[in-house]
Amino acid sequence: MAKNERKTENIVREELRRHGYYEPSSDVQVEEQKTNIAALKRLLRTASKSGKGGGGAPEFIVSSLSNPDFVLLVECKASTKDHASQAVPDIIQGSDLSESSYQKAKRVQRYAVDGVLHYAAKVAKEFNVICVAVSGETEASAEISVFLHPKGVGRPKALTTKEQNLVSSIVPWSDFIEHATFDETVQKLRFNELMAFSRELHNFMRDHAKLTESEKPLLVSGTLIALRNAAFANSYELYQPDDLQKEWLKVIRTEIEKATIPRAKKDNMAQPYSSIAVHPELGKSTKAYPKGVLNELIRQLNEKVWPFLSVYHDFDVVGQFYGEFLKYTGGDKKALGIVLTPRHITELFALLANVNKGSTVLDICAGTGGFLISAMHQMMRSTSTESERERIRAHGLIGVEQQPSMFALAASNMILRGDGKANLYQGSCFDDAITEATKEHGADTGMLNPPFAQSDEDLHELYFTKHMLDCLVPKGTGIAVVPMSCAIAPHPARAELLRHHTLEAVMSLPDELFYPVGTVVCIMVFTAHVPHEEANKKSWFGYWKEDGFIKSKKLGRIDLNHRWAGIRDKWVEAFRDREVHAGESVMQRVTAEDEWSAEAYIETDYSDLSKQLYAETVKKFLVSRLMSDLELLPTDLAGDA
Repeated sequence: MAKNERKTENIVREELRRHGYYEPSSDVQVEEQKTNIAALKRLLRTASKSGKGGGGAPEFIVSSLSNPDFVLLVECKASTKDHASQAVPDIIQGSDLSESSYQKAKRVQRYAVDGVLHYAAKVAKEFNVICVAVSGETEASAEISVFLHPKGVGRPKALTTKEQNLVSSIVPWSDFIEHATFDETVQKLRFNELMAFSRELHNFMRDHAKLTESEKPLLVSGTLIALRNAAFANSYELYQPDDLQKEWLKVIRTEIEKATIPRAKKDNMAQPYSSIAVHPELGKSTKAYPKGVLNELIRQLNEKVWPFLSVYHDFDVVGQFYGEFLKYTGGDKKALGIVLTPRHITELFALLANVNKGSTVLDICAGTGGFLISAMHQMMRSTSTESERERIRAHGLIGVEQQPSMFALAASNMILRGDGKANLYQGSCFDDAITEATKEHGADTGMLNPPFAQSDEDLHELYFTKHMLDCLVPKGTGIAVVPMSCAIAPHPARAELLRHHTLEAVMSLPDELFYPVGTVVCIMVFTAHVPHEEANKKSWFGYWKEDGFIKSKKLGRIDLNHRWAGIRDKWVEAFRDREVHAGESVMQRVTAEDEWSAEAYIETDYSDLSKQLYAETVKKFLVSRLMSDLELLPTDLAGDA
């Protein structure tokens, strides 16, 4: 009896219908045998499976306006015997098949998997492609395989969930997108595109909006808050330029009002956006942008950033834009005392602290909220009930930020995720009222990247570190990233720290971690309210100088060769187990007078030491000593030096 491929197509239609693909309210578009999307038509123009250069298309092509960089292709075959050829494993592994064009044409024409991967190879030049191969005439006997071909990548891979389980059925569009966007290759691709867009946006704001560096991230965060409002997201195009500014601010205030935070905090958060709402350049209509500059900015953020934020809830988008804009500030960036923590280090902190669903995390210098977001993401992963997740949202995250504009950014970050906004405080972390308020939360974990001190001894990084520890419950864990001078240069704060708290570990980090800011830093880990001498134990010192990232003038430091995940896991395991390895880590009993660095105590393998490496190391040591000495000089002498 002849097989009927139309039956297979009906199975696919019914599955798509069951999962809402044809709902009128959905922005998902299902096309069959052909497409009206210009880019796809162009890419499929030479996609004939015969290999003779004509056009071709799979049975189903699915796309959506909300995820414009994704396409779903479905290829059907009536017989399960024609599901996949023996060549598929070689295609996935990227092996050279060494087949003639005739052999390839026969293969992709006969088999469902081979056919859909053939089309995907064409479309993946400009889209992330989810590939579905379906064979069989009944739902019970149907065989389904699902693959992902990331944009610009040479070969496909099996599509898996975040938990690394194979996807082997047709699922709702949102589930396909979620699975695909958490693929490591797609994540890195989207992140790089987002950072490229942030540079474009900076230039656009500079040339057309005339915004200051501090106003730019506020415009980004305010617009993202406004886009949470579905009515505004669907209607902003209809407003005249002058009216749009007023509506933009009105919607931001509406979204802030919805947040369950005290009135004073709502006012503090809304205030920085008010000055932007009356900025004269944003309301101008130009020949290039007849609907106004603000309209164009909203459109770009809606298309390029909002889809990213709606998926990657663990990602500090606002912080990334702020960090990117900060690169363009005039003068000495280090003098600002602002050094935003790289995302992979905020993630590392959450793992070192081993936060979980029962943790309560405090950051007394919250900045844009990067530490709190990474901690929240790690904490959520250990939850199994909505009540546990609600506890984290309502009580698990506490932040303090002094600068009004930075506080607005941190609060907007939390509102964009619907989490933690009630426990943000605006003001100095040393303020008595704020100190008492933070202590009442009973935080058992502290994370800190303090403002890097210049010459104000009252604001030395170690005083911030001690204050964070003082605000934790007894035996809480406090982690801080501070300049290396805090670990090697004498300072009275070190004795104060050890008088009240235990130094558990210090890890020396890569020299250019904060590139383009040149401060060399380390991580310090403490146990709160247990005097160091009373603990009577050695501290662990790690030499963590290679994180796998390389320096790029345009992109900053990037994990080009995907090494970070392996290095991170090795570091965390070594720290938790207090492993000792020659040249990498050591246990050492120290006092306030000793150096707190791995370099002072680790065993060195001199067999591979070259003359050049020796000279470079001595130079770095002398420069580090010089910088430490300058920090200890009075301000006027340091300036003269």
